[in-house]
Amino acid sequence: MAPPSPHPLAPYGWDEGWEAGFADHAERGRVPGRVVRVDRGQCDVVTGDGVVRADTAFVTPHDPLRVVCTGDWVAVDAHGSPRYVRACLPRRTAFVRSTSSKRSEGQILAANADHAVVALSLAVELDLGRVERFLALAWESGARPVVVLTKADLVPDPAVLAYLAEDVGRSAPGVPVLTVSAHAGEGVEELAGLLGRGTAVLLGASGAGKSTLANALVGEDVMDVRATRDMDGKGRHTTTTRNLLTLPGGGVLIDTPGLRGVGLWDASTGVGRVFSEIEEIARGCRFHDCAHADEPGCAVLAAVDGGELPPRRLDSYRKLVRENRRIVAKSDARVRAGLRQDWKRRRAEGRAAWRAKRGDRP
Repeated sequence: MAPPSPHPLAPYGWDEGWEAGFADHAERGRVPGRVVRVDRGQCDVVTGDGVVRADTAFVTPHDPLRVVCTGDWVAVDAHGSPRYVRACLPRRTAFVRSTSSKRSEGQILAANADHAVVALSLAVELDLGRVERFLALAWESGARPVVVLTKADLVPDPAVLAYLAEDVGRSAPGVPVLTVSAHAGEGVEELAGLLGRGTAVLLGASGAGKSTLANALVGEDVMDVRATRDMDGKGRHTTTTRNLLTLPGGGVLIDTPGLRGVGLWDASTGVGRVFSEIEEIARGCRFHDCAHADEPGCAVLAAVDGGELPPRRLDSYRKLVRENRRIVAKSDARVRAGLRQDWKRRRAEGRAAWRAKRGDRP
């Protein structure tokens, strides 16, 4: 007896779990599909019969985190013109950033990704703080992050290249760091093997070489590529939408536009993963709510003084923790109250110090 033929959507990540979640929609005569591109209320969905254009009018909620996104698995009308997306299956992972530090809105960039590939160009000076920010969001999404240092051919000295990779690795505990030259084809096969047959989302700033890397992974020129500026290594936005591409060895890749701003969005768990060594050291602090600023008995400050922890790491940790608390406070009254209490305490301490300096008696 011949084995059953694979599902036509298997190359896009369809599995038994998705099929079980789709059972109710199948009974209603709908067909499954995966969103490969979204554009102004319309989306391209790959189904067992090919790619169809579908309207998202029935699944456009007020919550921006629930809108249809590239990578979503959806239930689509089997027939009709136009065809409509009737429902989205619950997401396994979601990469979300804040749209602005002054607003309490999140923006979902990709859904159901197994790996988050953070691309960094070696054509410019590495910004380790930006690396940590990307990784915090990647860990929070539920995907496994991978850091890729692109344009490795611009660093001909292997010793220097290895040092740069190690430097990034110290800011990315537990995360693979690969050096890749898409033009020379170096490191591409290793990256493809690491990603496996799942879904990967490609992230990074404009000019990081994401489109070139995507073309190398896909094996053909599917994404437009333009040269970066020599003065600062930055490029123009060649990718303006999020696109889902199939890989020849199995799996899919979601390519995203260059990100100028990477604001955190309720990423406390992700921040903890990125700075795991600080959170481990902090267990030795005298106070459980130690801010690692000037508290007595702070194990983290002692680690900095002893050379065990780089001061830059602690500064970056403090910055991301503060930013994340501000974002969460906009939608959580308890966090807002805590921030207000901290502000009042610091203000009282400042006044007391000022009075002491003047010699005033209490």
